[in-house]
Amino acid sequence: MSHIAVERNRRRQMNDHLKPTPPPDSPLGFENVKEFCACCNSSVADVEAKISGSNVILRTISRRIPGQIVKIISVLEKLSFEIIHLNISSMEDTVLYSFVVKIGLECQLCVEELVLEVQQSSS
Repeated sequence: MSHIAVERNRRRQMNDHLKPTPPPDSPLGFENVKEFCACCNSSVADVEAKISGSNVILRTISRRIPGQIVKIISVLEKLSFEIIHLNISSMEDTVLYSFVVKIGLECQLCVEELVLEVQQSSS
């Protein structure tokens, strides 16, 4: 067998190995999207906060409301947080805000209190 045939065979085997598996009859991805959209249709924002060193990673998922981001930013600044990074993603009328904020020296809030403050600002 020539080296060209060996190389073709190797590439065919590699491509066969890397082919994605066919999706199952009940696509989980679609179910997750439906569940995600259903939870976002509520009037209260879904807020999640995690502490990472001297920073807080804050994520909010909710319906798109005009001026909502301004309210959240003003709450964070009022609580002595410095916004390091902000990412905004949207799908139809649902929006995801992801913040990385630096905890200020004057801040005495726990994560649960921060989540409540942000939820109250977006309602």
